Amino acid sequence: MQFHLNGFEPGDPEIFHPEDRYAAPAKGLPLPQEVDVLIVGCGPAGLTLAAQLSAFPDIRTCIVDQRSGPLLRGQADGIACRTMEMFNAFGFAERVLKESYWVNETSFWKPDDAKRENIVRSGRIDDTEDGLSEFPHVILNQARVQDFFLDVMRKSPTRLEPHYSRRLIDLETDPAASDYPVTARLERLDPSHEGEIEIIRARYVVGCDGARSTVRKSIGRALHGDSANHAWGVMDVLAVTSFPDIRLKALIQSAGEGSIVLIPREGGYMVRIYVEMDKLNENERVASRNITVDKLIAAVQRILHPHTFEVKEVAWWSVYEIGQRLTDRFDDVAEDAVGQRLPHVFIAGDACHTHSPKAGQGMNVSMQDGFNLGWKLAAVLQGRSRPELLHSYSAERQTIAKELIDFDREWSTMLSAPLKSPNDPDGVEPAEVQKYFVRSGRYTAGTATRYTPSVLTGQSTHQHLAQGLTIGARFHSAPVIRLADAKPTQLGHAARADGRWRIYAFAGADDRAQPSSRLRALCDFLADSPASPVTRHTPAGQDIDSVIDVRAVFQQAHRTLAVETMPAFLLPRKGRYGLCDYEKMYCPDLKNGHDIFDMRGIDREQGCMVVVRPDQYIAHVLPLDAHAELAAFFGGFMLPQR
Repeated sequence: MQFHLNGFEPGDPEIFHPEDRYAAPAKGLPLPQEVDVLIVGCGPAGLTLAAQLSAFPDIRTCIVDQRSGPLLRGQADGIACRTMEMFNAFGFAERVLKESYWVNETSFWKPDDAKRENIVRSGRIDDTEDGLSEFPHVILNQARVQDFFLDVMRKSPTRLEPHYSRRLIDLETDPAASDYPVTARLERLDPSHEGEIEIIRARYVVGCDGARSTVRKSIGRALHGDSANHAWGVMDVLAVTSFPDIRLKALIQSAGEGSIVLIPREGGYMVRIYVEMDKLNENERVASRNITVDKLIAAVQRILHPHTFEVKEVAWWSVYEIGQRLTDRFDDVAEDAVGQRLPHVFIAGDACHTHSPKAGQGMNVSMQDGFNLGWKLAAVLQGRSRPELLHSYSAERQTIAKELIDFDREWSTMLSAPLKSPNDPDGVEPAEVQKYFVRSGRYTAGTATRYTPSVLTGQSTHQHLAQGLTIGARFHSAPVIRLADAKPTQLGHAARADGRWRIYAFAGADDRAQPSSRLRALCDFLADSPASPVTRHTPAGQDIDSVIDVRAVFQQAHRTLAVETMPAFLLPRKGRYGLCDYEKMYCPDLKNGHDIFDMRGIDREQGCMVVVRPDQYIAHVLPLDAHAELAAFFGGFMLPQR
């Protein structure tokens, strides 16, 4: 899909007239006086959280932002494979795939040994390893990603829209208050109401308001870390160049002029360039150097020598200093008070972790913050889980953010280090940069995240039953055939961003759910036993899969099984008319050689259950007959509903 040929235009590229390409912000209506969740900031973390909460009509959510309207250009653009999996759960992965640039390969350039002032290609590799995800690594303007989340919100049961032109002044929390313990004061910035103060009371507040977060300051948290004292520039440009890899992601290291990370952008013509600039003095800020866009362009031209690079238009540019900073907790509860009080204020995204953009992880990790917190808030607000569950947000995401900070520090240091040469024998060898990139592939793809054992993540006692579906890691999807209609699909795509848990029951050898089988016994337990987590934790009057969605995967080819012989539990009656849901059963895609049991290391003899959280991470692997263990696991954080 090509666009931006005659200049950069923000918004939907499929709309011909530029003035129609992005929706005008909703009229500046007054804020509600009381809400369940107040989200401060319409960045990636805030909109992911808002989109998740908008799915629940009984949860009152309000999201505010200082901007006068939606983001239109610039900022982050890298979308990891894992993030694409999350986008699929929200329902807009196909839109992203259509519009984005796909990062298929990465090239590496180094100084020419014969003529050091020139650069030559030193390597070219696949950007991600085969089979890592059903989705590619893609590039798309953060503004468009946010547009898609806004669409999800508008189409949701709550028709949620942001309140723009609001600046948070302060927060005040009264932990003793039973209903709305947090009070926020906000100032209106829109011209017709400028200076007016609004007060809103909330059960929970989430600060997604960036590195200078007012929410973070209000709860006494601070970003701790350091700066690498190195300035980099970034620009999105339309250019004419003789550099041959302009449509490939490229890491370019010159002999004496610095380095470039080159990222082709969506639309076929635009390119983003991160370019190394000046070394800063200790405690010096990049603003003191007065770095202009012309200086960025000149630096790129020197590094790309002998290739020409003529910029026709600059769509967006900025300069920044490399630094890695992190808060010690992501909520308002002190470490020594976790057992005494519950959290009511949270921070996410840049409000609690900042780093360089060259690893392409900032937006991705921030959105995962929002996804992690959203379903937990919904579970607590709907009375399905105890409020203590909310402690797990800081415990899980702060650890992940620290891993990101450590990775970014090492990667940024490597890119800024001088290259090895006769004059600098201690420098970095260009081949080492390429090797490090390959070693870090799963991390940059977002698939390396793994949560440690907790109330939400089981022990690895039965991990051998599903060796390719690691407890604590994201659920790695695989192709299957849906039994009832023979549709080829991805098993992981059964999961939506709807707050539901999933249990995938993989049948053992010769198990066709016949009366004597372990899969049939599991279905009978889940349908009829008083100890069943499905019946125990599903509110009366709701569909049987509204809280825990159970799906079965058989080993046989789909034409050898009969739908009419399956347990009634796998053909549940739902909705006002009691219609039958035929989409709970799957078989391997044997015709195309994709046997999910082999691909994901499922024990063929015994089979197993794989329990998956609402944010697509694997919570547990259990034998099919571990009924008591399954009930105990859900009982550890869910409340009885019947």
